[in-house]
Amino acid sequence: MTDTLHYDWLVGIKTLRLQDRAVIIIGGSEIVRQYVLALEGLGVRKIVVVAATGAYLSKFCKSHEIKLLKGGFKKSLRLAGDADLVIVAPPLPLSASAIQETCRCGYSNILVEKPGSLYVAELESLYAHMSADVRVAYNRLAYPNLHRLKSLVEEEGGITSCRFTFTERLSSINFQKNMAEVYERWGISNSLHVISMAVELIGFPQELHALQRGSLEWHPSGSVFVGHGISEHDIPFSYHADWGSGGRWGVEVNTHHNSYQLIPLEGLYACKRDASTWTQVPFDTAFPTIKPGFAEEAAIMLDGSRLHREILPSLHKAGRYNTIAEEIFNY
Repeated sequence: MTDTLHYDWLVGIKTLRLQDRAVIIIGGSEIVRQYVLALEGLGVRKIVVVAATGAYLSKFCKSHEIKLLKGGFKKSLRLAGDADLVIVAPPLPLSASAIQETCRCGYSNILVEKPGSLYVAELESLYAHMSADVRVAYNRLAYPNLHRLKSLVEEEGGITSCRFTFTERLSSINFQKNMAEVYERWGISNSLHVISMAVELIGFPQELHALQRGSLEWHPSGSVFVGHGISEHDIPFSYHADWGSGGRWGVEVNTHHNSYQLIPLEGLYACKRDASTWTQVPFDTAFPTIKPGFAEEAAIMLDGSRLHREILPSLHKAGRYNTIAEEIFNY
């Protein structure tokens, strides 16, 4: 399916008739609240949340008339009833176990919060033993602006080069939220948001030269990451990130006619050939007030046609993202 068709579908998801769908969400954090708001925007009426304590979501679920089952997924998932979709969003180290339990309970349509696992071997093992269709919720890959960009560069003969940056704002990281291993592999936990978007535009690397310098107490493998390579589609790329400095996430691609920026990742800007001025490229979105990508990825998983499911990576493809990150970050 072409990226133009993906884009047109994503911006029109308000018209989907999803009122009769039932969704279970595993988890008890802010991200669950965002999923609920996205599902409500899509018109989904039957939502059940399965959480360990439910402390953070208790008032929210009550005010939205959502059933909240406490005690964790191993205790309460079997009590949640039938579902057209199960969204797995517990603390990251529990994701694999939650996927396995979801399958044991007989659910076959599963969306697991990114990156699914910190480890390639775990993702590959899950993929090899899964009868269910499990997709990984890289919500930025469902951004309408990304698919608008993909259609534009295709019209212009393709991408000639790419560069991206994933400098992390250390002051914004909550070090009390996760286990130490999540921060030790922060490139997989977080920076893959950017890297996955670049890969979707240019393809996976066939050649990658990665350099790391420095270290952080919580991320000993490095704090500065610089590299370059050639993608499987013969597109040269480079990247740069300095976690001890300033900057923001971004992806820039070039064609023979324009340069395009996803800076911020939610935007889209163009600079014509032989020019230096960036102008905003218009694009549509179905739910401007909902966290970008959340309603889109939920719609992808609930759509009966399954025509747009390729937008979200399988466990196997998510493992390939992790493999790239292991090389970039020297894990």
